Amino acid sequence: MSSAPLPLVPQPNRAARLTQPDFVLSADTAINAPAALLSSAQFLADRLATCTGWDFPVNAKPGETRIKFNHLSTLAPDGYQLIVAPQEILISAAAPSGAFYAVQTLLQLFPPAVFDAQPRPDLPWTAPCADIEDAPRFRWRGVMVDSSRYFQPLPALKKFIDVLAQHKINVFHWHLVDDQGWRIEIKKYPKLTEIGSKRRESPRGHMAVNLRNGQSLGGDGKPIEGFYTQDEVRELVAYAAARHVNILPEIEMPGHAQAAIAAYPELGLLAEAKPVSCKWGIHETLFNTKPETFAFLEDVLAEVVALFPFEYLHIGGDEAIKPQWENDVATQAHLKELGLKDEHELQSWFIRQAEAILQKHHRKLVGWDEILEGGLAETATVMSWRGLEGAIESAKHGNDAIMCPNPFVYFDHYQAEDWGTEPLGIGGNSPLAKVHGYEPIPAELTAEQAKHIIGVQGQLWTEYIATPSRLEFMAFPRVCALAEIAWCPQDRPDFAHFLTRLKTHLRRLDVQDVRYRAPLEYVQA
Repeated sequence: MSSAPLPLVPQPNRAARLTQPDFVLSADTAINAPAALLSSAQFLADRLATCTGWDFPVNAKPGETRIKFNHLSTLAPDGYQLIVAPQEILISAAAPSGAFYAVQTLLQLFPPAVFDAQPRPDLPWTAPCADIEDAPRFRWRGVMVDSSRYFQPLPALKKFIDVLAQHKINVFHWHLVDDQGWRIEIKKYPKLTEIGSKRRESPRGHMAVNLRNGQSLGGDGKPIEGFYTQDEVRELVAYAAARHVNILPEIEMPGHAQAAIAAYPELGLLAEAKPVSCKWGIHETLFNTKPETFAFLEDVLAEVVALFPFEYLHIGGDEAIKPQWENDVATQAHLKELGLKDEHELQSWFIRQAEAILQKHHRKLVGWDEILEGGLAETATVMSWRGLEGAIESAKHGNDAIMCPNPFVYFDHYQAEDWGTEPLGIGGNSPLAKVHGYEPIPAELTAEQAKHIIGVQGQLWTEYIATPSRLEFMAFPRVCALAEIAWCPQDRPDFAHFLTRLKTHLRRLDVQDVRYRAPLEYVQA
């Protein structure tokens, strides 16, 4: 066996390179699979056909070499075994997801051109012999993309999901609505997209820095608009599902609601609603607590859950500052009628109404850690973004939590200490080494409480990410490091080991024209 690590990302639980002749893929290689794993075998066959120009009909031909899928029920659902020998590749899995992740590992054993969209029959299509056994540490391995601040075209999102799936990421958290834009078609409320999906402009330069320096550079004068039709949503959901990626939609409430209220002013608290916001930052605009508003939210959520089969739905719940509730006579009367002591408890009551709506549709509520304030909804899952405290409190309370702390996994942060060397970002500093070194389980939790930490997720807020290429620049290779955190055991290989494997892995991203940021460790070497 060779001591050189196989260039795999994320690193498998156990991976041994064998000292045998390489497996050689040819036009005559057969692919065989039982019915239970047929979808993963077909995915592999399609990818190999694309990059080689050869045809690989599954279960249709004998061959001197073969790739065989084997159903092995004793493995974990997302786990797999992969053995590469000179004449045969054997993939064993208990479920289609495990077989799919085995395929992703196998593809990384072939030359990087395996991810090319153009056929290369002239290349030597070889894979080193190896014995790999693997399964994920966490069941929630997520990345969030904010489509509200800037709209990404559907092909760009498909490409992004392709690359997430290659890293065994299984949740695409889709932030679809906010103060600056409503991006999903709701049939019953057409103004949400007729009005709410359009804003006049965006801030020029870095808004917070300009304000701090007493400057007012105003807006950039460039209108922003766009939304996803329900047919496009269904298309993306199906595309992601074929890659074992669940899409988590986020419909914000009670704050981050300015685009919705601009479309339907009766949902708000002001005599005259504000337009879709052209500024970043926290806004005071909240939904009111009238029965008509919850009827609206129930209608919206009914259409949303019909589009997204994932068992979870995100309702936001963050940054809902309360002046409008505090100053509204009807809201204060409602608060007293409900017997609540303050606006924090009113927000908790609001979230519980959303929870009840989702339970009717057999969905589980997810919210940012502010949903802890005023009392946590019984079945809620908390995304802990302001640090570790939200997750710790949630887990001790018996609720599930997902680790999203902004010091480590906010990929809108700068990637170098010297911000002047980087494209404009929101602030903060999350270099690759810092991301890779993050440990998601808080030390304060007991082993039993730690079971409530179900995963980890990276965030791409897009105030300063206006294009798909910039999105890729901010995401990669930090998502590669996130994949290691989410998939590998706690005692995963160190950063130097990761960098060694990443050198080859970046060639795979090159082939797919992923506009990643070259790690400083390579640039400075």
